[in-house]
Amino acid sequence: MEFLKTRTVSLGGSGKTKRIEIGGDSPVSIQTMWKEGITNVKNDKNALISILDRIEELSSVGCDLVRFAVPDMESAESLCMIAKNTSMPLVADIHFDYKLALKCLEGNVAKIRINPGNIGSVERTKLVVEACKDKGAAIRIGVNSGSLPKEFADKVVCGKMKRAEALALTASREAEIFNDLDFKNVVVSMKASSVQETIDANEYFASRFDIPLHVGVTEAGPIISGVVKSTLAFSHLLNENIGSTIRVSLSDTPLNEVIAGREILHECGKRKGGVTLISCPRCGRLGFDVHSFVNKWQTELLSLDKNITVAVMGCVVNGPGEGKHADLGICGAGDYILIFKKGQIVHKICADESIKDVESRLNKLKEDADNSFRRELMSL
Repeated sequence: MEFLKTRTVSLGGSGKTKRIEIGGDSPVSIQTMWKEGITNVKNDKNALISILDRIEELSSVGCDLVRFAVPDMESAESLCMIAKNTSMPLVADIHFDYKLALKCLEGNVAKIRINPGNIGSVERTKLVVEACKDKGAAIRIGVNSGSLPKEFADKVVCGKMKRAEALALTASREAEIFNDLDFKNVVVSMKASSVQETIDANEYFASRFDIPLHVGVTEAGPIISGVVKSTLAFSHLLNENIGSTIRVSLSDTPLNEVIAGREILHECGKRKGGVTLISCPRCGRLGFDVHSFVNKWQTELLSLDKNITVAVMGCVVNGPGEGKHADLGICGAGDYILIFKKGQIVHKICADESIKDVESRLNKLKEDADNSFRRELMSL
């Protein structure tokens, strides 16, 4: 099957918002969705600051877009406040009420997720399109099994049409509406909870349209099953150059969605550079608490603008030996913690023997290891 090269969709660039491009020769972007309501930001400055700080953390590990649910006018007003104060392009997720989309477009919201089929009329869709043209905003058509037209849904139920075909045909029909309105700044997503249906729907559409695709497996589940399903679907599609932007949908934090997406793109050869973090799974030879160290350092490491490999190993078997290719590594060795570069030990750390209390010694050991590790990391 032959797939069309996609056109380029631009979004953002208003106020503080950075401008990005999706599709064409642009790198595959990563997005996530906010997991909570946002109406409290209107009357709570601390709530707004907290959201902005968390968005900045998402940006630091590779997030390019964040989508927010906008179920009411208060949420739309709140999203405008958030968008005014961050450089991250934000997406408004709109259902049923086109006025919510128009309200969001009064602010710096970069993209609207909308379905013409549930807005009520072409005239209402046209109003949103005109507002997007004025603001330089994009639109994403989001199709899933819950938004299929009745005629397609009935055929799927009675076995006369596959769900993947129904998703693709629905997206095609919706895309034609925007084409008739002479609006090209459109991205399409067709999401199923099945890996194969996700692949089939996106291949069907990509063979017929040059519209950039947002790829995701919806309702993918908790972190393990969600990452497995997303990896299988994304690796297949990305290998065919299908997919201009991705979201790993997890019943977990936005941060873990972004990190998972980053790692998938990296392993598929679609994102270069940055810190590669490797760590051993831990075993009975444990000389170092790998799990707590990785949990503590992961976000900070992934946010660094360094093209390096960092190894976190539990013992000397996996330490300077297996991890000798790493630019920087840390491992346990009995009563000591070793820090190594390219397999060569540069620091051997032990707690001060004068500290008698065991817990104090362990805390001092961790603190010394953290400080030494940070100094070596910054020197790379």
